[in-house]
Amino acid sequence: MEYTSGAASWQKALRRAVAALLRRPQRRQPGWSVGVPLIALAAGLLFTTTATTAGGTALREDRRPQLAQLIDDRRQQVADSEARAAELRARIEGQTAALAGSDQPIATQRDRAARLREAAGFTALTGTGVTVELDDAPQRGDGSLPDGASPDDLVVHQGDVQAVVNALWAGGAEAMSIMNVRVLTTSAVRCVGNTLLLHGRVYSPPFKIVAIGDPAALQRALAESEGVRLFKEVVDHYQLGYRETVSTVTVPAFEGSTALRSAQVPE
Repeated sequence: MEYTSGAASWQKALRRAVAALLRRPQRRQPGWSVGVPLIALAAGLLFTTTATTAGGTALREDRRPQLAQLIDDRRQQVADSEARAAELRARIEGQTAALAGSDQPIATQRDRAARLREAAGFTALTGTGVTVELDDAPQRGDGSLPDGASPDDLVVHQGDVQAVVNALWAGGAEAMSIMNVRVLTTSAVRCVGNTLLLHGRVYSPPFKIVAIGDPAALQRALAESEGVRLFKEVVDHYQLGYRETVSTVTVPAFEGSTALRSAQVPE
């Protein structure tokens, strides 16, 4: 909506209100006949104040485009930082390899670290395993919900993803990835709305969880998990997505931060 200048609008409203009062015959008037000009006067004052405050701009500015741009900028910064970190790791590895050729203590420690990289999750692994996919229920064309359902019933929650991850670890998973990102036993799984927050990046459903290990043991652990069982019970009713397959899979190497905030030597 556009507004005229404050002074002109106020003067017009005042003249109209005064003229309306003067044109009335000098006799007792009903209350509403006097109230109408006063309401018009108050409305003119309100519009004038609003126009002055707005100064030609929108009073309620939609900030969603700015927030979307901010999120995109932050994602790009994360991607740039990850690329820079990978470059620095490669340079460090190259310099360490060069020193190992002439320094025996460095060569010994480098070989020891290489033997531990696989167990720590810093090498990619390929083997037989189980893949689990969780997905939100599809939206209906008319926007309606199933009988007795709320919007929260139709999306995958953090507890659902965590139940699958915990069951796979309990089933003896040797390596695991979520959305093709290597996770360790210390990785945190968090959901924001119906999106997954993992290692500083956001992922949308369907959520794909891959674990390498004995397929029979992994599937048995999934079947025995109460959290997974509860999710399966509402899959058909609310049309949520759950798929469990066995195949040869590849889990990438862990590329997150290795900095430790605290550590304790086991007894």
